[in-house]
Amino acid sequence: MTRKLLVLSLLLSAFMLTFSSKTYAEGSEEDKTSFIMHHVKDSHEWHFATFGHSHVTLPLPVIVYSGDRGLEFFSSSDFQNHETHAFGEEFAHEGYFIDEHDHMGRVDGASFIDLSITKNVVMMFIVMIVMASLALSAANHYKKNGAVAPKGAAALIEPIVIFVRDEIAKNAIGPKYKKFVPYLITLFLFIWFGNLLGLLPGAANMTGNIAVTMVLAVLTFIITNVNGNKDYWKHVFATPGVPIPMLLIIVPVEIIGLFTKPFALMVRLFVAITAGHIVILGFIALAFIFESYSIGIASTLMVTFINIIELLVATIQAYVFTLFSAMYIGGAVAEHAHDDHH
Repeated sequence: MTRKLLVLSLLLSAFMLTFSSKTYAEGSEEDKTSFIMHHVKDSHEWHFATFGHSHVTLPLPVIVYSGDRGLEFFSSSDFQNHETHAFGEEFAHEGYFIDEHDHMGRVDGASFIDLSITKNVVMMFIVMIVMASLALSAANHYKKNGAVAPKGAAALIEPIVIFVRDEIAKNAIGPKYKKFVPYLITLFLFIWFGNLLGLLPGAANMTGNIAVTMVLAVLTFIITNVNGNKDYWKHVFATPGVPIPMLLIIVPVEIIGLFTKPFALMVRLFVAITAGHIVILGFIALAFIFESYSIGIASTLMVTFINIIELLVATIQAYVFTLFSAMYIGGAVAEHAHDDHH
């Protein structure tokens, strides 16, 4: 297993160094490191690689809505007719512009809603397609072969389903775990596949986007509180055993706690994945900054080592997010024994 991880990490490192632009070897140090944040951030186009001065990119649909102009569709390639983005009408298309930070705006300053299909949105579609394909393939296997030993996609999905069901849902939630198993399995697979695919060269940093982690945290927040029983809400608004004057302090703290838990989930996943990407790309940038073969070799070795860690972090973060979600849900649905003797 260790040998496979080492080989996979070495290949990933080689691909990352290969697909990093040769143009970074020229110009200022800022130019040589600008690709780091470009990779980490979302974008209206998908940049795969750079060969010399030729960029391999996939233009993505730009969808905007404004009250005065309605719904408009065009391609992000319409903004790519110039070497650099800058504020100004000369770089605009149909009255819209994208600046050097890939932020969209209107030349006349009017407000609008950006509904564009960005790189991270496309990545989400890819992750969902992979998940659905594996799940349907596994379902077809059991439908045709019954209890026969799993093969192919079923061999991958079954251990994950059993692990999430028995080691996470059942242990953290208790007797009512079955109701929440589908959500927890979907959550684990979505984060896991997103983390792993995000390590591929040119891939989108989907789970390192705080908007994505926020939505996942909000889903856990909604499911937890919608399913909260009377003991759960009594603990929040009338904590047993606490004197009434103290409730003036305890209740606000408990209410704040309802929101800090999903907030911690959101930030933990976002920081862990984004930090890993930045560290890997930072070591790659060293080869271009110092323009040295020895630094390049050392960077490759470090990137290989960090890739091994990132492969493990991808799984650990999916596990941690799912586990804490299950624990929050378990605390909301748990039945507490009441002592009727006074």
